[in-house]
Amino acid sequence: MIKTVLKIDGMMCSMCEAHMNDLIRGNFAVKKVTSSAKDGETVILSEEALDLDRAEREIAAIGYKLLSSSSEPYEKKKRFSFGK
Repeated sequence: MIKTVLKIDGMMCSMCEAHMNDLIRGNFAVKKVTSSAKDGETVILSEEALDLDRAEREIAAIGYKLLSSSSEPYEKKKRFSFGK
């Protein structure tokens, strides 16, 4: 899995977050996406690396600006079992 963080300019509210999440889900094969207007970012978990040029174009098409991006390998945190 890959964790990609997109820094985005222009998100102001929860509706902006929802638009960004819908855009990412509709254009890319992702496992999870969350956006934060407060932090100005969208965090994406996916099996494959995102096409960042395409992401930038799609984000601009709905009125926001991709400022930067970063990606890193992601491993789901293991849960510990405190059994008997």
